[in-house]
Amino acid sequence: MINATPKEPVPDTGQAQAAEGPAECENPSPILLTSHEVLRGQKAVAITHNGALYRLQTTRQGKLILTK
Repeated sequence: MINATPKEPVPDTGQAQAAEGPAECENPSPILLTSHEVLRGQKAVAITHNGALYRLQTTRQGKLILTK
């Protein structure tokens, strides 16, 4: 997996979230990746998750589809 730092800050939604325990403190903010970084110039990439194979692809209209 690509380990990158966000190029710009993740926008604040204005909704405060209460800490729900130790897991919440371990990963306070998600990693921000662009679709270009994930797809690396390809139309589709394969992703494994919990032993299952998924396909992330871009459509002609520029939208993303994730299928199992």
